[in-house]
Amino acid sequence: MSSVPCAVLRELRVGRAHAFGPNGEPSAIDKQAVATPLWLGPHGLAGDEQGDPRHHGGPEKVLHHYAAEHYATWRLELPQRSAACLHPGAFGENVSTLGLTEANVCVGDVFRLGGAIAQVSQARQPCWKLNLRFGLAGMAERVQHSGRTGWYYRVLEAGAVAPGDAFTLIERPCPEWPLARVLHFFFVEPLDRAALEAIAALNALSPSWRDLAARRLESNQVESWSGRLTTPATKT
Repeated sequence: MSSVPCAVLRELRVGRAHAFGPNGEPSAIDKQAVATPLWLGPHGLAGDEQGDPRHHGGPEKVLHHYAAEHYATWRLELPQRSAACLHPGAFGENVSTLGLTEANVCVGDVFRLGGAIAQVSQARQPCWKLNLRFGLAGMAERVQHSGRTGWYYRVLEAGAVAPGDAFTLIERPCPEWPLARVLHFFFVEPLDRAALEAIAALNALSPSWRDLAARRLESNQVESWSGRLTTPATKT
């Protein structure tokens, strides 16, 4: 556990759902920073919403974490984008830190955060709403290929959290599975059977990701990503 840097919750963010997509599809990606403590329960932060409960939120995706250090890289890679849109909060994250990334956070890591205890459940699968958020048609695909996706938590113990709280790692059941490794085998080598077998058996990983690995093993095919990554056409 000493290999994981200490981290402090720099920003805590929540948002309400509103019409966002080309056909009025709702989203709560525009999350605003708060300065006061919020209750974190098994269904999320008090005052936070998800625009699409089928794909966002739920017990395995209660809290979205994005590494603040990634923004400097995005600004270098996307000089055509205004620096104003490449700052913490732009990816719709609930929590922002320095020192924790997909490279040193593992599936199943258990953190104490303020009065709550949360467990890393899965990485994020980027969707087309990022294309609109950043005004760049291929942004979701860029995020997927970069491995800088962010990740989600399930809540093991509810409690109040606040900006300035420490992220303290208290358990690491899967040290051989940093999120970066899982993302590599989901999106770079998606049909590596040995890796898929291990991922499908990874109990700390969210059921949906384990099921996806199992389906690839059964079909020996990769599911289509176009519906998730491609912005829908405007309906007439």
